[in-house]
Amino acid sequence: MASTVETGVPARRGIRAAYRRFARRLGNAMPKGLYARSLIIIITPVAVIQTVVAFVFMEEYWQTVTARLSAAVVADIAAIIDVLETYPQDADFEDLSRIAEDRLNLRIAVLPPGPLPPAGPKPFFSQLDRNFSREITKQIGKPFWIDTVGRSNLVEIRIQLDNHVLRVFARRSQTYASNSFAFLAWMAGISAVLLTIAIIFLRNQIRPILRLASAVDEFGKGRAVPDFPPRGAREVRQATVAFHEMRERVDRQIEQRTAMLAGVSHDLRTILTRFRLQLALVEDKVDVDDLVKDVDDMNRMLDGYLAFARGDAGEETKPTDVDMLLREIGTEIRLGGHEATINFSGDPTVKVRPQGFKRCLTNLVKNAARHGSRVMVTGTHENGLLTIKIDDDGPGVPLEEREAVFKPFYRGDHARNIDESGTGLGLAIARDIARSHGGDITLDQSPIGGLRVLVVIPA
Repeated sequence: MASTVETGVPARRGIRAAYRRFARRLGNAMPKGLYARSLIIIITPVAVIQTVVAFVFMEEYWQTVTARLSAAVVADIAAIIDVLETYPQDADFEDLSRIAEDRLNLRIAVLPPGPLPPAGPKPFFSQLDRNFSREITKQIGKPFWIDTVGRSNLVEIRIQLDNHVLRVFARRSQTYASNSFAFLAWMAGISAVLLTIAIIFLRNQIRPILRLASAVDEFGKGRAVPDFPPRGAREVRQATVAFHEMRERVDRQIEQRTAMLAGVSHDLRTILTRFRLQLALVEDKVDVDDLVKDVDDMNRMLDGYLAFARGDAGEETKPTDVDMLLREIGTEIRLGGHEATINFSGDPTVKVRPQGFKRCLTNLVKNAARHGSRVMVTGTHENGLLTIKIDDDGPGVPLEEREAVFKPFYRGDHARNIDESGTGLGLAIARDIARSHGGDITLDQSPIGGLRVLVVIPA
């Protein structure tokens, strides 16, 4: 008993593994779009139903009717044989041939005795051939030869009698149900009409979903999304209404945060300005210089905190010449005494938030110049992506810290904080701006020895 259980467990596991492999391959082969999958959901049942109906028709109606028609033709041939063998006939069998053609719609010829032609290849799916053979054997019981192959409208039957060979030509339509093609064509036509209607309705249902997905994508990239009315099925309308409500809540929260930050900034700067004025009135300049430096550091730290909290919210996206933007940043770096190389390929016009995106790139390029003597900036716009590589020949960032340096206030020993105030928010601000555009920033080893900063955003 134990051995049986132990044998069954691996078998079940093998079946599950095979099923998972089959399901994975089927999922990879299936189309990924909702429109295509919906069509498959509709087409598959229609195709199955049509196949079942066609099979039932072929097996029941077509086979039964063909068998009965074949039996009737063979019965007529048997009657002709009985007349031929029972009653005396004229020498050329004209009367029998005339009666067979006028009354039975059969063309016959009575041939001299001789061997039948050799049997030809029989089609595997020839229901007519099988029916004829069975009925002739059953009703006549004499050697025979039939030819049902080919596109001819006639079927030839030869039966060896005692003193003659009877050759019969019958119309193919007399021997089997010839309307199967019309039936299949009718089914195909109805299926085409149903599928056309389904495609039209599906397209009207998919269009609101695609529009909602596009709106969500645009909103996620921080771009303005125009209002559009809910359309489509009830669930799609509910999703559209929920999106509009979510967008209004997010916009309201951003407005409230911006207003709060503006108030905090105003209040704190007022206090710092008062400190500066009071320090200006102090006569002992030796101690005052250190205090003024502390106030300046506080101003810079305040700017960093507010910039991180504010991000680039409130600024609208507009077409921007990224090539010119990079060259302006390169000019600023060269004025600082650093070597900077700027290259750009592709269409330079990209829809971004100009000020926020410029600040992101400026911080990254200045950080590269601060830690290295040589900076290379390469921008490309192709395949719907804007890619900017910033390379330097500085010390770089250890592999284990390349993700940690993006955390706010991270103060690692080897971290390259790109803000002068030393708040640890520089890379966090840059990545926040890149992600607000729907992209991201990653770090890698530079081919010139330092750090490579890779900025990728959809464009």
